[in-house]
Amino acid sequence: VGTSLFRLFGGALANVSASEDYSRALLVAESVLAEVSGTRPLREGSQAGTAEDGRISWSAAVTPYVAPQGNADLDRTAEAMTLRLLKIAVEATFNGPDGKPRTLALATLRLARKEPL
Repeated sequence: VGTSLFRLFGGALANVSASEDYSRALLVAESVLAEVSGTRPLREGSQAGTAEDGRISWSAAVTPYVAPQGNADLDRTAEAMTLRLLKIAVEATFNGPDGKPRTLALATLRLARKEPL
């Protein structure tokens, strides 16, 4: 009985640790997403970094949003507009309880002015 309880307790501690790592990675990804999407003016590009403790690395990319299915009329209308949609994607990578890298991805869309050519 003692051995079973010890294993159960050990497994519960591992789950708590994994949950904390995931929560921390989510917090880092949300923070980077908020920071990048709040930058004015919002421009295409990418950046990367690590959390303060070095256990979580992240990357962020701002790219033009491309609709899943092309529509010629919609594309022509979009070209005439002074605004465009940009996709902001963030990935946070951390080690899981088994030591293998895990990746958490978040993305959002923002309106931005078209830059003059």
